Amino acid sequence: MSLLEMNNIVKCFGPVKALDGVSITLEAGEVLSLCGENGSGKSTLMKVLCGIYPDGDYQGTIHYKGQQIRPTGIADTEALGIAIIHQELTLVKELSILENLFLGAELTKYGFMDFELMHYEAEILLKKVKLNVSPETKVGDLGVGQQQLVEIAKALSKNAKLLVLDEPTAPLTESETQILLDLVMELRETGVSCIYISHKLGEVKAISDHICVIRDGKHIGTRAASEMTTDDIITMMVGRAMTQLFPREEHDIGDVVLEVKNVNAWDKANSSIPKVKNASFSLKKGEILGVSGLVGAGRTELMECLYGCYLGKYSGEFYLEGKALAINSSKDALQLGIAMVPEDRKRHGIIPIMGVGENITLAGIDQFQKFGLLDDSKEASAILDSIDKLTVKTPNAELPIKNLSGGNQQKAILARFLMVSPEVLILDEPTRGIDVGAKYEIYKLMFQLVKKGISIIMISSELPEVLGISDRVLVMHEGVIKGDLINQNLTQEIVMDCALSEGAVA
Repeated sequence: MSLLEMNNIVKCFGPVKALDGVSITLEAGEVLSLCGENGSGKSTLMKVLCGIYPDGDYQGTIHYKGQQIRPTGIADTEALGIAIIHQELTLVKELSILENLFLGAELTKYGFMDFELMHYEAEILLKKVKLNVSPETKVGDLGVGQQQLVEIAKALSKNAKLLVLDEPTAPLTESETQILLDLVMELRETGVSCIYISHKLGEVKAISDHICVIRDGKHIGTRAASEMTTDDIITMMVGRAMTQLFPREEHDIGDVVLEVKNVNAWDKANSSIPKVKNASFSLKKGEILGVSGLVGAGRTELMECLYGCYLGKYSGEFYLEGKALAINSSKDALQLGIAMVPEDRKRHGIIPIMGVGENITLAGIDQFQKFGLLDDSKEASAILDSIDKLTVKTPNAELPIKNLSGGNQQKAILARFLMVSPEVLILDEPTRGIDVGAKYEIYKLMFQLVKKGISIIMISSELPEVLGISDRVLVMHEGVIKGDLINQNLTQEIVMDCALSEGAVA
């Protein structure tokens, strides 16, 4: 008897069929990975399973431990031992780990909260997830990876036997990722089953027993992970063979267009802690400059200084085509021809409740105004043109952007900044949390832009991406630019050796 069977699940949003007869099976003590492009239906299927979309809101049946279940909310499935951990964590950062673990499920004695027992149980849970911190630690003081482990500990506190992890490693460092993957494997050995959603196919291959691929709301196939290559997974996901993940295209590189000199930046909360140390670099016309380094290397802080949006104290000199720039805000940078797509698109990139079109025209709204009045028809025409050029998949421009997949949200943000015709475009983690098909489209777009003479700075934590796309690579470590390397015969080992070397490498 299988632990879980979801049969012929159909879920619609108005006229859009998000799930079209999807069926999956999960055995006890198994890791099943769900793969598919953004918008394929993976997360929707899991929301059906966990009761976020309640019984009656979908068609099909769910059997758990041999019994049909009809959850009306997430409390029903948690009581059965099914827990979901979303990509956006749900912890209360101002509360302690202990308070988060037992929030709404406090342990009591004689009608009063039993803090001694909760502390004891919290220590056991933290030990299970290999998190060596005090239960009294405030969650906001933890790193993202540690917060992810607290979420898992919270699920285990409810005796979860089926754990759903939705893009759990998207914001994590390599070492944090390995800790989480090891934990999933250990939980499997104790009989906890896992449904794992990730775009990182290396992870999927490493931990899965079976891999299920969903495309356009349909179940394409489920196969043993040992029988599938990464290319097999990608082909099933996108519906076609992809001969290369990084579609490099020849393009001309001109003279230096941007110079950044002697940038120093200090921590936003503590101005005695340096985040960027005397950083200088240049960027050529039509060039893709990759910026690599471990998380905390100062990459984002350096680019935020250039874009005028760094919230801490900083200093430095910036020159565009030889002209000194006075950049005190992102608005100044945009007017001078420098645009930046932020790392966290949900917090800093989109306004979720606004329409796709309104999000696209945010940065360039002035160009649609005349005598203080908005030219609606001109704006609408520009929006449709942008949606078409960047192939943003949306039923209409009025749809709230929060309803788009991550890849399409990212393309809409790109459309916004391209509307102001920048000379320099900074992309901070442009493909984080999006699928291989959407990544490919963004890479193609980047090469189209540099062919038009736009210069691109791309920050990425994925070394294969940096090496696959960049013409030149800046390597940063602990706020220092350790290397400025032409991308010819570069390897991940060379880049990492450069980051950890004593001196700078040219």
